[in-house]
Amino acid sequence: MPEPAPLEIYVDGDACPVKDEVLRVATRHGLTAHLVGNSWLRHGGDNPLIHRVVVPEGADAADDWIAEHIGAGDIAVTADIPLAARCLERGAHALGNTGKPFTVENIGNALAMRELKSHLRETDQGGNFNPSFTKQDRSQFLQALEHTVQAVRRGA
Repeated sequence: MPEPAPLEIYVDGDACPVKDEVLRVATRHGLTAHLVGNSWLRHGGDNPLIHRVVVPEGADAADDWIAEHIGAGDIAVTADIPLAARCLERGAHALGNTGKPFTVENIGNALAMRELKSHLRETDQGGNFNPSFTKQDRSQFLQALEHTVQAVRRGA
């Protein structure tokens, strides 16, 4: 039986507030982390586990690259709900920047809420409230990523 491909982490990097946490977990576990964005991301220094990917300008270029390269069992880190859905379709895991997992069970509701909020913003009924990213969010993300990596390695 062929050995499964090694676990990799894909980060939707341009606006990701937890790149340093991803790199810390990836380094601790010896995992390749792909930082994908429209511009050069300086995170990771000369760490050979960090693969920086600069995609052409375009609305969904980073999302498309991630969705095309991610594999079953890999982990995507993104706040982009449609990208999370695409990753789940490929058998990958998806975590939001606050550590909230996107799952096959909850992605439909997340997509519907995204559409509703978009509609409300377009009709000037929804405001534009984006809560700030807190230390607690960072801590929850770190714990969720560590838990996900361990679960994938156990085959859970």
